[in-house]
Amino acid sequence: MPLGLPASPRPPRRALKLWRPRSIRGRVTALVAGLAMLLLVPAGVLAGILARQELTNAAWLDARYAASAVAAADRAGRVVGPEITTGFPGADLIQVVDADQRLVAASPDARGLPPLSDVRPEPLEPRRDVQTCANKNLGCLRLAAVRVDTSPGSHVVYAAGPDRGGISAGAFDLIFAVQVAALISVAVFATWKITGRTLRPVEAIRAELAATNLSDLSSRLPEPVGDDEIARLARTVNSTLERLENARGRMEEVLAQQRRFASDASHELRTPVAGLRVQLEEARMYPEETDLRELVDHSLRDVDRLQAIISDLLLLARVGGGEPRARDDVDLAESVHMEVSRRKDRLPTQLRLAPGVVVKAVDTQIARVLTNLLDNAQRHAKRLVLVEVCRDETHAELIVTDDGDGIAEADRERIFERFTRLDASRCRDKGGTGLGLAIVRDIARAHDGTIEVGTSHAGGARFVLRLPLAASATGDDAPARPTGTALTLAAFSRR
Repeated sequence: MPLGLPASPRPPRRALKLWRPRSIRGRVTALVAGLAMLLLVPAGVLAGILARQELTNAAWLDARYAASAVAAADRAGRVVGPEITTGFPGADLIQVVDADQRLVAASPDARGLPPLSDVRPEPLEPRRDVQTCANKNLGCLRLAAVRVDTSPGSHVVYAAGPDRGGISAGAFDLIFAVQVAALISVAVFATWKITGRTLRPVEAIRAELAATNLSDLSSRLPEPVGDDEIARLARTVNSTLERLENARGRMEEVLAQQRRFASDASHELRTPVAGLRVQLEEARMYPEETDLRELVDHSLRDVDRLQAIISDLLLLARVGGGEPRARDDVDLAESVHMEVSRRKDRLPTQLRLAPGVVVKAVDTQIARVLTNLLDNAQRHAKRLVLVEVCRDETHAELIVTDDGDGIAEADRERIFERFTRLDASRCRDKGGTGLGLAIVRDIARAHDGTIEVGTSHAGGARFVLRLPLAASATGDDAPARPTGTALTLAAFSRR
């Protein structure tokens, strides 16, 4: 290409698009049809060739047998008349000629015909096989010429039949073509039917899934008998539908909980806001009768309550949202001791702490669990609150017990719901937000733990928090229960 000239654009390549059936049934049937043609057509051609060869060999054998038999009869002097009456299947044309090619005897079909051939076998080779097509009326003949004896004037016997292989070639080709076409048709029809019957359950699965909608996931597919691929597919689809139905149920439950939570949160936030608004409106309407210090104190209490509710809501969102937080080894006994030491509770708190009980946790969240459990116990206890820390082989336990009125068994699960307050505690719950125990449960679950409530020996509530031990503490020889020197007793009372 000369320099400076633009290269000629290449013609776009045309993709060779072959016809392809859209359905699996059609594709399998087309594949079987192609394979059947690939196998049966060459087999049919080969069978036709072999059949024609067999017919040709049979014609030669019939002609040789007839010529040899008539030659033997002529040597024995049994051929005396102009007509050969003995019949030979497959060799209808028989002639006996002399040395001058004059007809001596002939079969009924060969009488009146010129000599079938001019071949005269040699004395040393008394038989010759020839194919002749000289007589257009007879067509091509498979002819055997047999010399009767070795004398110079010996008779020659010609025996022949029609060339069945050649005459019937078209017929045999047609027969084999029809047979091959019939076999291919049978294979295609059988494949179409069998594939359709095999894929019928798949079509049923498709139709059932097409009719399934998100509003009703309770329908299930019919499962075929057996353990083949289609049966396993039906079972898998049913299992998937069941999981989707369960997931949809859980999603609806979560959405309902979120709606209730939003409603409860709005109600809880509206109460201090409404109180604050009423106080401010009264102060604006009656400024001379308003005590500014009292107004500020009431407003600050409402703001504190708003701040507490919002803080708890944010904490619930962080814990429930699965926000990753760095976890450290937290000694529960030390955490309890520090939390109780800084508090100024109305009732004394007794401690029974086993040392060396370490969990892998977010220390601020564990501190929040302690705060909420102690706040709840102090609100409902009559004389004393007891906090215990112990462990078994795999888990740590933090137990907070009070001697209050206890919690009815029917309410022991409900108290962990958000914004839940039991009727008996409403008059005493002045500072709670209704989210404390819900926060405890969510933090416990976030740490692969559990929180349960029961009845203490004094008849009050007994909260048990179980958390997995840290890897560094699972092999320690710390006692399972705080006994002997492992027991730390303390009582804190600050009023």
